[in-house]
Amino acid sequence: MLRIVVAAFHLVALGLGLGAVLTRGKSLREPLSAESLRRAFAADNLWAAAAFIWIVTGLWRLLGGLEKDTAYYLANSFFITKMALFVLILILEVQPIVVLIRWRAALRRGENPAAFVPPVTAKRLATISHVQALLVVLLIFAAVAMARGYGLR
Repeated sequence: MLRIVVAAFHLVALGLGLGAVLTRGKSLREPLSAESLRRAFAADNLWAAAAFIWIVTGLWRLLGGLEKDTAYYLANSFFITKMALFVLILILEVQPIVVLIRWRAALRRGENPAAFVPPVTAKRLATISHVQALLVVLLIFAAVAMARGYGLR
């Protein structure tokens, strides 16, 4: 039963994260205002929570012996692909983390978004968010292939 619960939380986190990162990107493409930034921040918070759940449940499934043996995963090219996509998602997340923390602080200080949000930066973060969403979808395809035994060496 535990393996079903952990697997379900892992999949729910993927769905939440995908929706959240798409929403963050959409909010950052809108005309910038305090309200559009608040929507982007809320979506970013959900994206972070989903990532946390995703990482914890993924490590639990990999190392906890709930599913297949760890050796199965490490010998599977689709698992390696999945992890490479995940690392790429994390690397792409560095700039949004830094920029959105700065913007949150400026908004809390009561600054006008027009004063601290360059539209080109918002559009770049939106593009990064949409690229991350695409990578999540590709990651899901790799996960499905791996779960069905493809990619074993």
